[in-house]
Amino acid sequence: MISSSAGSDDAELATVGASAGADVVRRLYGRQLARIDKGAGDFATAADVEAEKAILGVIRAARPDDAILGEEGGQQGAADAVRQWLVDPLCGTLNYAAATMLVAVNVALRDGAAAVADPFNDEVFFTDGESAWVRHDGVDERLAPSSATRLVDVNLDPPFPSAPGFRAVDLLGRPEFVERFRPRVLSTTLALAWVATGRRAAYVTDGGDLTGSVHFAAGIALCRAAGCVVTGIDGAPVGEAGRGLLVAADAQTHESLMSIIRGRGRCGDRLP
Repeated sequence: MISSSAGSDDAELATVGASAGADVVRRLYGRQLARIDKGAGDFATAADVEAEKAILGVIRAARPDDAILGEEGGQQGAADAVRQWLVDPLCGTLNYAAATMLVAVNVALRDGAAAVADPFNDEVFFTDGESAWVRHDGVDERLAPSSATRLVDVNLDPPFPSAPGFRAVDLLGRPEFVERFRPRVLSTTLALAWVATGRRAAYVTDGGDLTGSVHFAAGIALCRAAGCVVTGIDGAPVGEAGRGLLVAADAQTHESLMSIIRGRGRCGDRLP
Protein backbone atom coordinates (compact mmCIF):
# COMPACT_ATOMS: atom_id res chain seq x y z
CA MET A 1 0.00 0.00 0.00
CA ILE A 2 1.16 3.57 -0.56
CA SER A 3 2.27 5.48 2.50
CA SER A 4 0.14 8.07 4.25
CA SER A 5 0.77 11.59 2.92
CA ALA A 6 -1.00 14.43 1.16
CA GLY A 7 -0.05 12.81 -2.14
CA SER A 8 -1.41 9.43 -1.13
CA ASP A 9 -4.63 11.05 0.10
CA ASP A 10 -5.05 12.60 -3.35
CA ALA A 11 -4.20 9.26 -4.95
CA GLU A 12 -6.90 7.56 -2.90
CA LEU A 13 -9.37 10.28 -3.88
CA ALA A 14 -8.47 9.86 -7.56
CA THR A 15 -8.88 6.09 -7.18
CA VAL A 16 -12.28 6.38 -5.48
CA GLY A 17 -13.43 8.91 -8.08
CA ALA A 18 -12.32 6.78 -11.02
CA SER A 19 -13.96 3.73 -9.43
CA ALA A 20 -17.23 5.64 -9.03
CA GLY A 21 -17.14 6.55 -12.71
CA ALA A 22 -16.29 2.97 -13.65
CA ASP A 23 -19.31 1.71 -11.69
CA VAL A 24 -21.59 3.87 -13.84
CA VAL A 25 -19.88 2.84 -17.09
CA ARG A 26 -20.24 -0.82 -16.19
CA ARG A 27 -23.87 -0.47 -15.09
CA LEU A 28 -25.00 1.26 -18.30
CA TYR A 29 -23.01 -0.96 -20.66
CA GLY A 30 -25.03 -2.58 -23.44
CA ARG A 31 -28.03 -0.28 -23.10
CA GLN A 32 -29.47 1.91 -25.82
CA LEU A 33 -28.09 5.27 -24.69
CA ALA A 34 -28.85 8.77 -25.87
CA ARG A 35 -26.01 10.38 -27.81
CA ILE A 36 -24.84 13.97 -27.60
CA ASP A 37 -23.35 15.15 -30.90
CA LYS A 38 -20.07 17.08 -30.54
CA GLY A 39 -19.46 17.53 -34.26
CA ALA A 40 -16.90 16.05 -36.66
CA GLY A 41 -18.14 12.54 -35.86
CA ASP A 42 -17.45 12.87 -32.13
CA PHE A 43 -20.15 12.24 -29.56
CA ALA A 44 -20.83 11.53 -25.91
CA THR A 45 -23.36 9.14 -24.42
CA ALA A 46 -25.51 9.31 -21.34
CA ALA A 47 -22.90 7.06 -19.71
CA ASP A 48 -20.20 9.74 -20.22
CA VAL A 49 -22.41 12.35 -18.56
CA GLU A 50 -23.54 10.18 -15.66
CA ALA A 51 -20.04 8.87 -14.97
CA GLU A 52 -18.68 12.41 -14.84
CA LYS A 53 -21.41 13.41 -12.37
CA ALA A 54 -20.40 10.50 -10.12
CA ILE A 55 -16.71 11.45 -10.25
CA LEU A 56 -17.38 15.13 -9.58
CA GLY A 57 -19.56 14.17 -6.62
CA VAL A 58 -16.65 12.30 -5.05
CA ILE A 59 -14.17 15.15 -5.64
CA ARG A 60 -16.50 17.90 -4.44
CA ALA A 61 -17.34 16.03 -1.25
CA ALA A 62 -13.66 15.73 -0.33
CA ARG A 63 -12.14 18.86 -1.96
CA PRO A 64 -14.92 21.47 -2.34
CA ASP A 65 -12.44 24.28 -3.10
CA ASP A 66 -10.62 22.48 -5.94
CA ALA A 67 -11.29 23.40 -9.56
CA ILE A 68 -12.38 20.70 -12.03
CA LEU A 69 -12.11 20.43 -15.80
CA GLY A 70 -14.45 17.73 -17.09
CA GLU A 71 -14.68 16.34 -20.60
CA GLU A 72 -18.45 16.82 -20.59
CA GLY A 73 -19.10 19.62 -18.08
CA GLY A 74 -16.16 21.86 -18.95
CA GLN A 75 -14.38 24.16 -16.51
CA GLN A 76 -15.74 24.53 -12.98
CA GLY A 77 -13.77 26.87 -10.75
CA ALA A 78 -10.82 29.03 -11.77
CA ALA A 79 -8.83 27.67 -14.71
CA ASP A 80 -5.61 28.88 -13.05
CA ALA A 81 -6.44 27.36 -9.65
CA VAL A 82 -3.54 25.85 -7.72
CA ARG A 83 -5.42 22.55 -7.54
CA GLN A 84 -7.33 21.45 -10.62
CA TRP A 85 -8.71 18.00 -11.41
CA LEU A 86 -8.86 16.74 -15.00
CA VAL A 87 -11.66 14.26 -15.62
CA ASP A 88 -12.37 12.09 -18.65
CA PRO A 89 -15.32 9.94 -17.51
CA LEU A 90 -15.29 7.56 -20.47
CA CYS A 91 -12.23 7.37 -22.71
CA GLY A 92 -13.15 5.16 -25.65
CA THR A 93 -16.75 6.26 -26.14
CA LEU A 94 -16.86 4.90 -29.70
CA ASN A 95 -15.70 1.49 -28.44
CA TYR A 96 -18.28 1.63 -25.67
CA ALA A 97 -21.14 2.57 -28.00
CA ALA A 98 -20.15 -0.36 -30.22
CA ALA A 99 -20.36 -2.75 -27.24
CA THR A 100 -16.59 -3.12 -27.03
CA MET A 101 -15.16 -3.34 -23.51
CA LEU A 102 -11.99 -1.34 -24.19
CA VAL A 103 -12.48 1.88 -22.28
CA ALA A 104 -10.95 3.82 -19.42
CA VAL A 105 -12.03 6.32 -16.76
CA ASN A 106 -9.37 8.99 -16.17
CA VAL A 107 -9.04 11.23 -13.09
CA ALA A 108 -5.93 13.35 -12.51
CA LEU A 109 -4.89 16.19 -10.24
CA ARG A 110 -2.81 18.47 -12.43
CA ASP A 111 0.88 17.82 -11.64
CA GLY A 112 -0.12 15.38 -8.91
CA ALA A 113 -1.98 12.15 -8.17
CA ALA A 114 -3.96 10.30 -10.83
CA ALA A 115 -5.98 7.17 -11.48
CA VAL A 116 -7.07 5.21 -14.55
CA ALA A 117 -9.89 2.70 -14.05
CA ASP A 118 -10.66 -0.26 -16.30
CA PRO A 119 -14.38 -0.84 -15.65
CA PHE A 120 -14.51 -4.33 -17.11
CA ASN A 121 -11.37 -5.84 -15.59
CA ASP A 122 -12.07 -4.36 -12.16
CA GLU A 123 -8.63 -2.71 -12.11
CA VAL A 124 -7.61 0.79 -11.06
CA PHE A 125 -4.13 2.00 -11.91
CA PHE A 126 -3.06 4.89 -9.70
CA THR A 127 -0.16 7.08 -8.61
CA ASP A 128 0.61 9.55 -5.84
CA GLY A 129 3.05 11.26 -8.20
CA GLU A 130 6.04 9.26 -7.00
CA SER A 131 5.15 5.58 -7.37
CA ALA A 132 2.53 3.71 -9.39
CA TRP A 133 0.27 0.80 -8.50
CA VAL A 134 -2.65 -1.29 -9.73
CA ARG A 135 -5.51 -2.25 -7.41
CA HIS A 136 -7.42 -5.46 -8.08
CA ASP A 137 -9.66 -7.30 -5.62
CA GLY A 138 -8.55 -4.91 -2.90
CA VAL A 139 -4.85 -5.73 -3.38
CA ASP A 140 -2.30 -3.13 -4.52
CA GLU A 141 0.63 -4.23 -6.69
CA ARG A 142 3.53 -2.03 -7.79
CA LEU A 143 3.65 -1.38 -11.54
CA ALA A 144 6.69 -2.65 -13.43
CA PRO A 145 7.00 -1.55 -17.07
CA SER A 146 8.49 -4.03 -19.54
CA SER A 147 8.98 -4.11 -23.30
CA ALA A 148 8.90 -7.92 -23.43
CA THR A 149 5.60 -8.11 -25.32
CA ARG A 150 6.91 -5.85 -28.13
CA LEU A 151 3.30 -4.67 -28.54
CA VAL A 152 2.96 -0.98 -29.40
CA ASP A 153 -0.36 0.82 -29.41
CA VAL A 154 -0.69 3.44 -32.14
CA ASN A 155 -3.45 6.04 -32.04
CA LEU A 156 -4.94 6.18 -35.53
CA ASP A 157 -7.62 8.80 -34.89
CA PRO A 158 -7.38 11.98 -36.99
CA PRO A 159 -6.57 14.83 -37.12
CA PHE A 160 -2.84 14.55 -37.68
CA PRO A 161 -1.41 17.97 -36.79
CA SER A 162 2.20 16.95 -37.50
CA ALA A 163 1.49 15.79 -41.07
CA PRO A 164 3.03 15.52 -43.59
CA GLY A 165 6.23 15.15 -41.57
CA PHE A 166 4.69 12.56 -39.25
CA ARG A 167 1.45 10.66 -38.84
CA ALA A 168 1.18 7.85 -36.31
CA VAL A 169 -0.75 5.78 -38.84
CA ASP A 170 2.29 5.79 -41.18
CA LEU A 171 4.26 3.71 -38.67
CA LEU A 172 2.20 0.70 -39.69
CA GLY A 173 3.63 0.83 -43.20
CA ARG A 174 7.29 1.09 -42.19
CA PRO A 175 9.20 -2.23 -42.44
CA GLU A 176 11.58 -1.27 -39.62
CA PHE A 177 8.60 -0.78 -37.30
CA VAL A 178 6.84 -4.09 -37.97
CA GLU A 179 10.17 -5.95 -37.87
CA ARG A 180 10.83 -4.81 -34.27
CA PHE A 181 7.33 -4.33 -32.86
CA ARG A 182 3.77 -5.61 -33.14
CA PRO A 183 1.22 -2.84 -33.68
CA ARG A 184 -2.04 -2.72 -31.77
CA VAL A 185 -4.92 -0.23 -31.80
CA LEU A 186 -6.68 0.02 -28.46
CA SER A 187 -8.39 3.38 -29.16
CA THR A 188 -8.39 4.44 -25.52
CA THR A 189 -5.76 5.75 -23.10
CA LEU A 190 -6.12 2.49 -21.22
CA ALA A 191 -3.13 1.71 -23.45
CA LEU A 192 -0.99 4.08 -21.35
CA ALA A 193 -1.83 2.15 -18.20
CA TRP A 194 -0.87 -1.03 -20.02
CA VAL A 195 2.56 0.41 -20.84
CA ALA A 196 3.03 1.26 -17.16
CA THR A 197 2.14 -2.29 -16.12
CA GLY A 198 4.19 -4.14 -18.76
CA ARG A 199 1.35 -5.27 -21.02
CA ARG A 200 2.48 -2.95 -23.80
CA ALA A 201 5.99 -1.92 -24.82
CA ALA A 202 4.99 1.57 -25.95
CA TYR A 203 2.26 3.97 -27.05
CA VAL A 204 2.40 6.57 -29.83
CA THR A 205 -0.01 9.38 -30.67
CA ASP A 206 0.14 12.63 -32.59
CA GLY A 207 -1.08 15.98 -31.27
CA GLY A 208 0.01 19.08 -29.39
CA ASP A 209 0.41 19.65 -25.65
CA LEU A 210 -1.28 16.70 -23.95
CA THR A 211 -0.20 17.30 -20.33
CA GLY A 212 -3.29 19.39 -19.59
CA SER A 213 -5.63 17.11 -21.55
CA VAL A 214 -8.42 15.35 -19.70
CA HIS A 215 -7.77 12.41 -22.01
CA PHE A 216 -4.04 12.00 -21.35
CA ALA A 217 -3.09 13.64 -18.03
CA ALA A 218 -3.83 10.60 -15.85
CA GLY A 219 -2.05 8.16 -18.14
CA ILE A 220 1.02 10.39 -18.45
CA ALA A 221 1.24 10.79 -14.66
CA LEU A 222 0.91 7.04 -14.21
CA CYS A 223 3.64 6.23 -16.74
CA ARG A 224 6.05 8.78 -15.34
CA ALA A 225 5.63 7.46 -11.81
CA ALA A 226 6.11 3.88 -13.03
CA GLY A 227 9.44 4.81 -14.61
CA CYS A 228 8.51 4.83 -18.28
CA VAL A 229 10.24 7.13 -20.78
CA VAL A 230 7.77 9.90 -21.66
CA THR A 231 8.42 12.44 -24.44
CA GLY A 232 6.78 14.01 -27.44
CA ILE A 233 7.11 12.39 -30.86
CA ASP A 234 10.02 14.78 -31.46
CA GLY A 235 11.87 13.48 -28.40
CA ALA A 236 11.36 16.73 -26.51
CA PRO A 237 9.75 16.88 -23.05
CA VAL A 238 5.97 16.74 -23.10
CA GLY A 239 4.60 20.23 -22.53
CA GLU A 240 3.33 23.39 -24.16
CA ALA A 241 5.97 23.18 -26.88
CA GLY A 242 5.65 19.42 -27.22
CA ARG A 243 4.31 17.46 -30.17
CA GLY A 244 2.21 14.40 -29.47
CA LEU A 245 3.25 11.63 -27.13
CA LEU A 246 5.67 8.70 -27.14
CA VAL A 247 5.65 6.56 -24.00
CA ALA A 248 8.02 3.60 -23.84
CA ALA A 249 8.62 0.98 -21.17
CA ASP A 250 12.39 1.55 -21.29
CA ALA A 251 15.09 3.70 -22.89
CA GLN A 252 16.02 1.13 -25.54
CA THR A 253 12.45 0.84 -26.79
CA HIS A 254 12.12 4.62 -26.81
CA GLU A 255 15.35 4.99 -28.79
CA SER A 256 14.23 2.39 -31.33
CA LEU A 257 10.91 4.12 -31.91
CA MET A 258 12.50 7.56 -32.12
CA SER A 259 14.90 6.30 -34.81
CA ILE A 260 11.91 5.08 -36.84
CA ILE A 261 9.89 8.26 -36.32
CA ARG A 262 12.87 10.42 -37.34
CA GLY A 263 13.31 8.42 -40.53
CA ARG A 264 11.83 9.54 -43.81
CA GLY A 265 8.05 9.69 -43.86
CA ARG A 266 5.76 8.86 -46.71
CA CYS A 267 6.01 12.41 -48.06
CA GLY A 268 9.81 12.46 -47.92
CA ASP A 269 10.02 14.92 -45.03
CA ARG A 270 11.93 14.41 -41.83
CA LEU A 271 10.37 15.23 -38.51
CA PRO A 272 12.18 18.34 -37.20
